[in-house]
Parts: sequence; structure tokens; C-alpha cells
Amino acid sequence: MSIFNRKRKLDDESLKNGVGLIAYTEPASVIAEQFRTIRTNIKFSAIDQKLKTIVFTSSAPSEGKSTVSNNVAVTWAVQGRKILLVDADLRRPTVHRTFSQNNAKGLSTLLSGNVDMDTAIHETPIKDLSIMTSGPIPPNPSELLGSERMGEIMKSLSEKFDVVIIDAPPVNTVTDAQVLAARADGTILVVPQGYADKAGVRHAKQLLDVVHAKILGAIMNRVTAEKSTGYYGGNYGGYYGTGGK
Repeated sequence: MSIFNRKRKLDDESLKNGVGLIAYTEPASVIAEQFRTIRTNIKFSAIDQKLKTIVFTSSAPSEGKSTVSNNVAVTWAVQGRKILLVDADLRRPTVHRTFSQNNAKGLSTLLSGNVDMDTAIHETPIKDLSIMTSGPIPPNPSELLGSERMGEIMKSLSEKFDVVIIDAPPVNTVTDAQVLAARADGTILVVPQGYADKAGVRHAKQLLDVVHAKILGAIMNRVTAEKSTGYYGGNYGGYYGTGGK
């Protein structure tokens, strides 16, 4: 089974229509169960540390980080935990599309001081799941995300919610994910089977190591049933801790 084999570039469907929330629309499906397994494994990946802020990223664009982070957020909220999903991809945001929300007020307007925190947080139809959309795309995302103000916001949000899940930009393209991962309690790297470039994934991990990000593990997605040798086939194959490298 080839994990790394960059066959073709993924499309930008999520930018236009958001991502599918199968964990909410089809909770009895095999894929929804796999998202719940990912949630459980994340919780047990840091038993001695309370995970309040978790960054989801990938090595390159359109590799599935938003699909995974959004669905894992749903599974956490369904458990009755108070969850906030933050769209910190200030260059290619998708969360407002996924939840059909107006994106005029969100993270970028909160960072620039144009709205207060409560105004930037939106409720969703899913009980206990709130979202903070990206807000209008700013001219200086890296500067905003690396500011002291962003650190203060992450601290306040972690006190307000049980878990804050951050949908971050890809690691290799811009520095945004690095500055977020450096402040978060944990970071997850999403790796699509058959699409990800091996050298790119290795480089992404190196960049996260440079900022001393706590890498909780990697999630291999887009695993086909034909290529899966386990009992559960589907699009999301597994969760692999990297503690032992």
C-alpha cells in the first residue's frame, strides 16, 4: 500500500461549498465511527496533559485538514463537551461555507479590534458546537496570527470552551500554522494517502519541530476500501502517533 504517491492535485471544492459533516449527517456510518476513534485517540495521546487547544494542519493545500478537523469537532460536541471550531486559515477559509454562516465577523475582525469576542463567535445547529469563522481575508495573516493579541485570544477561548479546535493553513506554504502550533497544546498533521508528497510531509514535521510544536500524531485520510487491509474500510484510515518518531 503506497502512502506517499502524489498522483494529482486535489480540487478546491471545499473553498466553494465547505466540507461534508458526515459525523453529523450520518452518525451511524463507518466513517463517522472512524472520526470518533480519532477523537478518542487524541484524548488518550496526552493523558498527563489537558488538551485545550488543538491545531489541525497538513503539508500542502487541499489535503483534507478541514474535513477532518470539522468532523472531529462534531464528534466532540456530540459528547456534550463545549467545543469551538476556529477557522484560522485566513487565506483559504472554508468553515463559513460548511456551516452556511456570514463571514463578515470572525477571527480577522476580532484580531483587528473591530468586534468583541462574543460577536465573533457563532452558534451552529449542532448542540455545544460553536464556530469562529475567518472573517474577511486580511492583507497580513501571518502578522495577525503571530501577534500577542492572538495569544491572548487563544488563552481566553481555552478558558471559555472545553476544547478549541483550530483549522490552520498548510505548514509548508506559509508560516501561519507554525505560529499557531507553537502556542497550541497539540498539533495534528493530516496526510492523504496517495496524494501527499513524502518529502513535503517530512519537511512539514521539521518546520513544526523548529517551533517546538507538540505533534500529537498524524491522520492518514483518503484511504480507499480497496487499499485498506483492516476490518474497517473507508475514507479515513487511521491515526498514527509520532511520539516514538
